[in-house]
Amino acid sequence: MSGQIYVGIGGWNFEPWRGVFYPDTLSQKRELEYASRHVTSIEINATYYGGFKPDTFRKWRDETPDGFVFSLKASRFCTNRKVLAEGGESLDKFLNQGLTELGPKLGVINWQFMATKKFDPEDFEGFLKLLPPEKDGVKLRHVMEVRSPTFCTAQFYDLARKYGVAICYAKDEDFPEIDEPTADFTYARLMSSREDLETGVTDAELDGYAAQCRAWAGRGDVFAYFIAGAKVRNPAAAQALIEKLKG
Repeated sequence: MSGQIYVGIGGWNFEPWRGVFYPDTLSQKRELEYASRHVTSIEINATYYGGFKPDTFRKWRDETPDGFVFSLKASRFCTNRKVLAEGGESLDKFLNQGLTELGPKLGVINWQFMATKKFDPEDFEGFLKLLPPEKDGVKLRHVMEVRSPTFCTAQFYDLARKYGVAICYAKDEDFPEIDEPTADFTYARLMSSREDLETGVTDAELDGYAAQCRAWAGRGDVFAYFIAGAKVRNPAAAQALIEKLKG
């Protein structure tokens, strides 16, 4: 088994990228078109803060090439609550806004939890029961991004495995680094880029990420994003990793 490896960035509207990633002469309206031809995936953060119309998802789909995928950050109203199982209404609102208009370009839905959210088995199983495996004929892949060390336990891994939901691998010194195969894909957020390096990370780090992605691909598709860190360098880091993976 060998999965597809997608490598990308968070969003595409970022002013400091102009003249660094985007050509100075590029129209802002064409930034998504440009970005989607230089990386293979983008994680959309804006869906965490608010909803969009079906026409917007269709527009994103139509502006990007075949084989490109988006991952979406789920609404904060679904995850920033005391009792997760009581978020059914918010979850339905998020899933019903039209995101399935992306069709095969819908990669993964990232359910991100604040660092203050601690692991409670009953609470999280109640939440996992709410996550549908498909919608409108489109397969839905779910990943949980947890930020409390209380999730570093076999009980949490077994629960995620039971429901076929991935656990986000976060490369950041502030968050737990969990690499457990609980789904048929891997989702990684690489938050270690630095501004003093043209590619954001060293060549040795890129070699390590490439080896890690290839190993993950042995168990299914891989979605790896250079996020946060020195954001201005993330497109260069993503492009450098894509080149490494071609070797």
